[in-house]
Amino acid sequence: MATSGLQHVAAMYAGVVAPPLIVGAAVGLSGTELTFLTGACLFTAGLATFLQTLGIWKIGARLPFVNGVTFAGVAPMTAIVASTKDKSDALPIIFGAVIVAGVLGFLAAPIFCKAIRFFPPVVTGTVITLIGVSLLPVAFGWAQGPNPAAHDYGSATNLTLAGITLVIVLLLRRFTRGFVKQIAVLLGLVAGMIIAIPFGVTDFGPVAEARVVGFPTPFHFGAPQFQVAAILSMCVVMVVSMTESTADMLALGEIVERPADEKTIAAGLRADTLGSALSPLFNGFMCSAFAQNIGLVAMTRIRSRFVVAFGGGFLVLMGLCPMAASLIAVVPRPVLGGAGVVLFGSVAASGIQTLARAGLDKGNNVLIVAVSIAVGIIPITAPNFYHAFPETARIVLDSGISTGCVAAVLLNFVFNHLGKPGSVGAQDVTHPMEAGEEIAVVR
Repeated sequence: MATSGLQHVAAMYAGVVAPPLIVGAAVGLSGTELTFLTGACLFTAGLATFLQTLGIWKIGARLPFVNGVTFAGVAPMTAIVASTKDKSDALPIIFGAVIVAGVLGFLAAPIFCKAIRFFPPVVTGTVITLIGVSLLPVAFGWAQGPNPAAHDYGSATNLTLAGITLVIVLLLRRFTRGFVKQIAVLLGLVAGMIIAIPFGVTDFGPVAEARVVGFPTPFHFGAPQFQVAAILSMCVVMVVSMTESTADMLALGEIVERPADEKTIAAGLRADTLGSALSPLFNGFMCSAFAQNIGLVAMTRIRSRFVVAFGGGFLVLMGLCPMAASLIAVVPRPVLGGAGVVLFGSVAASGIQTLARAGLDKGNNVLIVAVSIAVGIIPITAPNFYHAFPETARIVLDSGISTGCVAAVLLNFVFNHLGKPGSVGAQDVTHPMEAGEEIAVVR
């Protein structure tokens, strides 16, 4: 149970720590504060995993789900940071928005599981693709270095370190199997960090300053603040997150031979949303199920939810050990950039896999995808496109995921639902799988 639980943690660890690293860097947190934020996200991921696997009352799907910080929220959160003049208010604004979105999602869970027909593969695939595409510029920025104003930003040394890390991850994915293959990104980060030591870009200061035992103090970065635009942005993310989780539950239910019915989906969504609402209390972000762990369950055939709950226990312990959390903070940004290309690119590839099963040769699905992706990449390709809009509106508009999701849902409704007697059912929702996994799921 311990080794299998650790394997689940290893498979999703890089995905859990990436969002706080991105958002923390955007806010300008110090190494110590970044360590604290990373530990908080590990801690809250463990609590959310307990809710999902063990469950209480009508909360929790009681399936072998690992929960953690969702990638869907990264781009909107960085947009919130960018639009906040006083960066010390950025995290409290994000936390306030996540709390409201979590509460509203919890209340809407029984209704949402009935409305999933409005989120077929053409919508979910588009959104997942935009998540990956929106995050790739972050990886490219990391590859150049931590500080754009530094003299070595974008230097040959930094780009070489990023390239070496990328090659190591690719080689591990190509020539290894099983557990080692699952943790290829984590091993690539370790190898890249070791290689970077002679270049003098590895700073072990955060580890030396970190305590062995610590607790994520509630509202460490300040009391939550509630801004309408930020709340709307995170509500869109919550819809995306709930859609992904529903698809994951449908897939995992079949893998463990316990098909997820409407009651199970509603309970699972309550766990996701309640975990998200409680997460900011301990300085964490929005949580959702991790798709890569579904592949791990299918590969190992270990279906026990208690094994995954054991992995949640490891996450909680890591969150209570700042020294363990600080290890990721010492990894040089160029090394993170190299691994990030694989990590974020895999998210985009998962979306493309979903779109491949979305029936793009039927009706106007190609048009839905084309327009939605075009709308979604506007903030990436033309960052000042919405400069004339009010600052509050830009929090939503500057998030390609939010605008792309809204466009995909509306276009899908107009072309595939409005005025038509038939509609797409919940069973047609395709779950996002980690890129490269070949897992057959009979539907």
